[in-house]
Amino acid sequence: MAPSPVIRSCSLLLLGLLIGCATAGPGHVAVRSDGTPEPEDCPEEALKAMRLLGLQVSDGSTLELDVNQADTRPVYLREGPIESELNHSLGPLDPGTLMYGRIWTGGQQVVIRYYEAKPPDRERLPLCAVARTAKGQLRKLPGSKPGTATLEFSGSGVYIVDGFR
Repeated sequence: MAPSPVIRSCSLLLLGLLIGCATAGPGHVAVRSDGTPEPEDCPEEALKAMRLLGLQVSDGSTLELDVNQADTRPVYLREGPIESELNHSLGPLDPGTLMYGRIWTGGQQVVIRYYEAKPPDRERLPLCAVARTAKGQLRKLPGSKPGTATLEFSGSGVYIVDGFR
């Protein structure tokens, strides 16, 4: 049975009070020769927050990769910070939750790591998640310029992880 909205709201408020204003984010992540990021540990505060939220590794949802280009085809992404938006719930994170992370465009396929979530009417929370789809949907289209990626679709799956590999 799913928790009531009041319990979920109180849980998220308590989590926010326990961890304060989350400032989790990518430290300096080493980049491989092909432009893709090296493995990275999930920060302990994010692992703790995910446990408190009841988020498990492989929990997933869908999101719009760039809130400024929702429901467009193709979508143009730049290397660097990214703000995405959940289309469906991800555990206690409701649709409309903003996901903050970083995008790398150096390889043949885009790599997106998320470090924070901002539920509607709540503080930012640390977490670790990745954008992931089937059938190479995060593969760059021909003609993508260095530092950018053109993708066929504006949406993706997003999955909770306990580290970035």
